[in-house]
Amino acid sequence: MLEIKALTKRFGDKTAVDAANIHVPKPTMIGIIGRSGAGKSTLLRMLNRLSSVSEGSITFEGEDITGLSGAGKRNWQSRCAMIFQQFNLVPRMDVVSNVLHGTLNKRSTFATLFNLYPQSDIHKAIEILDRLGIAEQAPKRAEALSGGQQQRVAIARALMQDPKIILADEPIASLDPMNAQVVMQSLRRIHEEDGRMVIANLHTLDTARRYCDRVIGMRDGRIVFDGTPAQLTTGVARDIYGAGADFSEAATSTEIETLDRSAAEKVYA
Repeated sequence: MLEIKALTKRFGDKTAVDAANIHVPKPTMIGIIGRSGAGKSTLLRMLNRLSSVSEGSITFEGEDITGLSGAGKRNWQSRCAMIFQQFNLVPRMDVVSNVLHGTLNKRSTFATLFNLYPQSDIHKAIEILDRLGIAEQAPKRAEALSGGQQQRVAIARALMQDPKIILADEPIASLDPMNAQVVMQSLRRIHEEDGRMVIANLHTLDTARRYCDRVIGMRDGRIVFDGTPAQLTTGVARDIYGAGADFSEAATSTEIETLDRSAAEKVYA
């Protein structure tokens, strides 16, 4: 289904992702963990094609993703939706309009300029919001919502694309524990009920163990662990975070990777 071979990204003389190999034969919920700068965000951005690939290949259902450009690339980004830590909603716009932005790649320039949406799309957006427990927020401005609610709006926008894959880059890093739990439960339910692949960069070991079927650990751009949550022992965690890591900090720190982040977030701003 998804095949990543020797995927590499270089920024000058720095190798952010170093020959990553990942095979995902069926829809799975995958958590990617590692210290700040391990290459997690860059890996997701290459998968979504927000970042170019230096070497290697990405294949999905037999299609070469690394070679796409123009309309083909935009179509892939509709099938492979991206959710960011900072939500990237339009603050002054109402919630349902933010969700409808998930259809932008499928709409004409005229419809986009005049903010015209088919009634069927509006109904679908409200149905998705209802599924995520925030339908009553539909007419409100996005800026009036809590952080957890805004992240669920961002998830709803991704679902409007009807993607095969949802990529979530630190989706709960800026949320309190209760809202973080709601967001992770929503992503898990989407995976189970819809059969969609979900790949999330996560900043806590416990979250990866609790919600994911598979965990990938990265260190210095390389994949150093790929297994089940049960295999994620303390010894393995030390291989990922380093022998001298403070695990109380590693389990709660906000791991924000700055390389290639600002350019990617502007696309969804």
